[in-house]
Order: sequence, then structure tokens, then C-alpha cells
Amino acid sequence: MSHQYDVYAIGNALVDTEIEVSDAFLARMEIGKGMMTLVDKPRQQTLLEALQGEAEPHKQTCGGSAANTIIATRYFGGRTFYTCRVANDNTGALFVEALTAAGVDTNMRGPRRDGISGTCLVMITDDAERTMNTFLGISETVDETDLDIEALRASRYAYIEGYLVTSPSARAASIRLRELAREHGVQVALTFSDPAMVRFFRDGLLEMIGDGVDLLFCNEDEARDFTGTDSAEAALEALKAHARQVVMTRGARGAMAWDGEQLHHIDGVPVKAVDTNGAGDMFAGAFLYGITHDHDFATAGRLASAAAARVVSDFGPRLSPEAHLAVRQDVLGA
Repeated sequence: MSHQYDVYAIGNALVDTEIEVSDAFLARMEIGKGMMTLVDKPRQQTLLEALQGEAEPHKQTCGGSAANTIIATRYFGGRTFYTCRVANDNTGALFVEALTAAGVDTNMRGPRRDGISGTCLVMITDDAERTMNTFLGISETVDETDLDIEALRASRYAYIEGYLVTSPSARAASIRLRELAREHGVQVALTFSDPAMVRFFRDGLLEMIGDGVDLLFCNEDEARDFTGTDSAEAALEALKAHARQVVMTRGARGAMAWDGEQLHHIDGVPVKAVDTNGAGDMFAGAFLYGITHDHDFATAGRLASAAAARVVSDFGPRLSPEAHLAVRQDVLGA
């Protein structure tokens, strides 16, 4: 069967503002380092005002975990569709324009609702750690009516962003997407997204996983917290009860990828990290491209590791289309 899309994803739609900060600033403003924290618009504005005179934003860009992932898949040469929700405002227009320019199809190309689109303040410290304060805005109201069933049916994989667990309507839409994917023979992948989602919303993630997904993406901290284990190996073993295949990233140590039969150890690529924002999203996007283009887990893992290393060596959650193709050429030779 031919497929129109390699990956159909659902996730938050955010415009990121990325800025360098000090650990002292995070402490002074009582911001939890290295995590995603949901905030209201006034709090986000307070932080921006407090940063005036201390640092200048690097860039504003279309963001959100799953959006970063499917843009990566698209830039590698895959075909992708994104379900999300933005408002009829300038921020929403910026998001849709960027997504469309990347070649990603979306349910947001038509008329949009009144409201305020989501934004994320991404703060990068000297150790390259990213800390996010996110105002979801209208993005958190995404629901089952936003799903495009025809696009889903025409896809190889459905990809679900773990951040959606914080919203009742988005969580319900994710569960429905998993159910519909099952009905239509579409593989289901899910990412935990962030340690905070595991620590504070574990029961909701279990609802989203249901009787199991085909492929689970996580990092080692998320895996150990979710399973209550004290090692990567034990966590991966426990996760097999929830997923047929598991990919666990381990930072500079690379990744562990269980393909359902064999465990592959993926080497990390040595690099001086500048900004870890988007590293996990890039890894998932490259990996999904690999496995939807006839590559095994070991090969897809090498591509993903190389791409993630490249993205953390500069500011921003993604690479240029040309950089994606260069990484693909280096690893895959095509």
C-alpha cells in the first residue's frame, strides 16, 4: 500500500523565543532549570521584561516538540502532516507560514478561531541546558474535531506528543488518534517529551498509551522515572510492557534502541554543546525518517544521533534544510 504521508503528528503549536540566561537569573526568578513549566501570559511577559538589558533573543521560530520532529522528518525528505491549533492572530500566522514553508501539511491552513496563540520562552544557560516557560494559549484546546482522518489513514505512523497530557481535550484527542490509527492499520509512536510530564502526569500518559504503542521515544531520566527503576537497562525492560519498540536517548552516551527483537546501542557523536533545545525532537524526527525509508533501527539510530549532535552545536531547535541533507548524505550516502 502506498502512503501519502510518512508521519501524521499531533502536538502543541508554539512560537518559540530563544534567549541566553544565567543560572542566577533562573534562581532569582524561581524558574525550575531544565524543565518545561506551564505559565500564564502575564508571567511570561514578566520574565521577558526582567530579561531586558541582560540578553537579546536569538530568534523567533515555529516550535513545539512534535512540530520540531515532523519538520525534521520533512527536511530529511519525508512527507508529514501536523494537527494542532493556533488562533487568528499574528503569532498563529507566523506559525502556519513557517510550517507551510517547511513543506508540512496541516489542518490549520483554513480559517482559524479567535484567541491567543501559544508561545514558549526558551532559556539557554552556559551549560547548554534548555529551560522552557510555556504559555499554551489556544493550543491547549486542540480536540478530536481537529483530527484529519483521511490524512491519518494515508500515513505510515501517527506520532503523539507527550506534552498534550496536560490538557484534557488534547489528551482525549491523542487517545482517539491512537484508536483511529489502530482501526486503519497505522503504526503509533509516542514521546514522553519531558521529565516533568512523567513526574506530574504519569497517569495521563498511561491513558494515552492505553494497551500499548508500537514505538516509544524517551530519554533515560524519563524512562527511569516512569518505570521507577534505577538503571537504563531496567527501565528499558520495564517499558517493553507498554511499547513493542523503544528508543531511549542518553545524551552524550548516545541511545538504546529496542526493535522488538534486538537491542541496538547507538553511539553518541562528540560535539561541543551550545543549546540542547530540540535535541530529542530532532532525534525522533531523524529516526522516523529512517524507519519509514526502509532503514533498520541501527541505521536510523546513527542518522538520529548525528542529527541531534549537529543541532545542539548551534542555537535553535532545528537545522536548515541543507544541513539535514548533508547529515543524510554523511550517514546514509543518499
